[in-house]
Amino acid sequence: MAKIKVKKNAKAESKPQEAKKSEEMVVLPPVRMSDDPTPKQIKWINRQRVLVFAARGINHRHRHLMEDLKKLMPHHKTESKMERSKNLYVVNEISEMKNCNKCLLFEGRKMRDLYLWMSNIPNGPSVKFLVENIYTMGELKMTGNCLRGSRPLLSFDPQFTKDTHYSLLKELLIQIFGVPKHHPKSQPFFDHVYSFMILDNRIWFRNYQILSEDGALAEIGPRFVLNPVKIFSGSFGGATLWENPKYVSPAKLRQAFTKKAGHKYERRIEQKVLYEATRPETGYPDIEDSAFFKGNPMKKATNIVKDEIEDELNEEEEAEDTTEKTEKRPLSMKIKKTKTKPDMAIRRKQLKAKSKKISDQIKKRKQLKKKPGKSK
Repeated sequence: MAKIKVKKNAKAESKPQEAKKSEEMVVLPPVRMSDDPTPKQIKWINRQRVLVFAARGINHRHRHLMEDLKKLMPHHKTESKMERSKNLYVVNEISEMKNCNKCLLFEGRKMRDLYLWMSNIPNGPSVKFLVENIYTMGELKMTGNCLRGSRPLLSFDPQFTKDTHYSLLKELLIQIFGVPKHHPKSQPFFDHVYSFMILDNRIWFRNYQILSEDGALAEIGPRFVLNPVKIFSGSFGGATLWENPKYVSPAKLRQAFTKKAGHKYERRIEQKVLYEATRPETGYPDIEDSAFFKGNPMKKATNIVKDEIEDELNEEEEAEDTTEKTEKRPLSMKIKKTKTKPDMAIRRKQLKAKSKKISDQIKKRKQLKKKPGKSK
């Protein structure tokens, strides 16, 4: 009899538990207006929270991009700007205080370049990107539109599965940009797509609205390109798992452009000096009188051709004589001493001095031409 009573008590205890579960689950209606707020689910399993904030030193365009990403991610949390003097390991403590397990940190350099850190907190891995070709939603003014807080479909390039570092980046992007199901601030349907494409060793991000079931799309924005720099084993530090061999810092690129511009200036001065040195004083030195235009032009042309052929033959004979002389000379006489090239600074000074001389000569000529006109 005691055994039967225990079984009855167990059944009685299980019934209130089932009733509690049924109370917690909120059943959504089959048809719902888009303006109506979604009833909040008490339980949502995938509790991904992303901390999105920036360090001091970003400009207005970078800040607008950060705000656009916040609008696209209903599962984000915000934080005020971080001081640049602080170490990046402080971000782990900030995200733990905010109860976040992922982080997006925007870091600016020289008010020009933007770096983006993506990290899995607290154990890692973390990735550092250089953000290029930034176009915000306000700049683009695209025709596409989506409901705020709706969940996106994530579309990845097939190249993400071929390389190991790209597969790691794919997993990190899925966990950060994928909106969790039954999130309190999200909408329970899909109406836009995030596409991550690999081209020129960079990840190209695009956001599209789904117009119809046929696959018609309209771009919403924003647009940006992620150039991966390094992948670290820990969160905001640790051993480097992968480093991009083709990465060149934007400061070095700017330095190369300035050097190229300097060479262009030198070439222009050299061309100016050459032109002034080889410029004839008279327009046509051979034409002196009107007698030049008299006579048979065919005979004159044949005479000119004969003169040119004779000059070429004389030059060839002189070249043969010089080669015979050099062969007879000893080896010590044949070897010529190579001239040492002057330094770039000395060369520039020489070119500037030449250009000054030429400019002075030009001024003198202009002055001489002007004087007789004034006397008249």
